[in-house]
Amino acid sequence: MTDDTLRSFRQSIDNIDAALVFLLAERFKVTQAVGRYKAGAGLPPADPGREAAQIERLRDLARSADLDPDFSEKFLRFIIDEVIRHHERARDAA
Repeated sequence: MTDDTLRSFRQSIDNIDAALVFLLAERFKVTQAVGRYKAGAGLPPADPGREAAQIERLRDLARSADLDPDFSEKFLRFIIDEVIRHHERARDAA
């Protein structure tokens, strides 16, 4: 059995996790629309310049939030790689 303090912490973590899932779902809805647009416009699935700028922006935000910038970069890199995979599928389907 857990005490009330631990239960409260865990409830907050569960709420944050749920918010993260919904935010990621919304982000992927937008990036899928970007992928369809890129496919229709004949643009490449990846944009290394944009990716580098986004990673640096998130590293700066992480530092401001006292979050490990290396962790934030790994997290964003994982998301970017998945987005590129979706964009490649959209291109192949076009």
